[in-house]
Amino acid sequence: MTHPHDDTQGVRGELAQDTTIDNRAPRPPRSKAGRAVEQSVRVVGDKVGPNSALILLLVIGLAIVVGLSALAAEIYENVTDSDGVAGLDQPLLDYAITLRAPLADMLITAYTDIAGQIGMPIIAVAALLILSIRRRSWTPVILIVAAGGGSLLMTVAGKNLIGRVRPDQAEAVPPYEHSASFPSGHTLNAVAVVGVIAYLLILRRQTKRARVLIALGAVVFAITVGISRVYLGHHWFTDVLAGWVLGAAWLAFVIFAHRVYLSIREHRHERRAALDPANDPQ
Repeated sequence: MTHPHDDTQGVRGELAQDTTIDNRAPRPPRSKAGRAVEQSVRVVGDKVGPNSALILLLVIGLAIVVGLSALAAEIYENVTDSDGVAGLDQPLLDYAITLRAPLADMLITAYTDIAGQIGMPIIAVAALLILSIRRRSWTPVILIVAAGGGSLLMTVAGKNLIGRVRPDQAEAVPPYEHSASFPSGHTLNAVAVVGVIAYLLILRRQTKRARVLIALGAVVFAITVGISRVYLGHHWFTDVLAGWVLGAAWLAFVIFAHRVYLSIREHRHERRAALDPANDPQ
């Protein structure tokens, strides 16, 4: 049984550990839009509860995700000429082909599969189960599911909007993939899903070194997964670039939504404490 005053679990743990990083509270939104969103969600949170407000904010974010995918499609259309970013696509693929070797192909294929349709769901489910059970909180479940759902939605929307053809199979390493190429779903998963898991871990680490190592590991994983997609000839460089940008944007929104959720929790706790000093967070 967990001690009722355990400061590592439940709402008490969130208020004690997640609201600050290195004993410093993260800065509130500086923009008028950010402050307006936080205030609006706080009002909603007072009526429906913090968890419901968090879910509502993330659902709104998923709608924004579709808009981001459409915007990425427009940007892509503007860089497909030889003078744009896409001008790097074929040269980078040609260079990757010169680096290939049977052993490297096998190892990199296994590595990139970590962020694929089988590997990433396993990682996400394992992480949300471990974190939610250890912390006795639904928050890790909500955030990780939102990160994965947003990544999937952006991937599907982008592929349907663009319908870009992947590099020719003669230039790719088997097993071949047949869905549309833009954006790279593996890269999106690596940024959004692994990013939010890293964020949740960082919140409970007590040393700066641990936090830096976790963040660095997540960044290196996202970068190398993207590079692996180009190396294997499964994606063009611009597919990967879109995955990095869209994944980072969605990750930033998920983190923002969580900070707003914590603000609602603190506000409710302070109000309850003012009414009844003996009242614990529920």
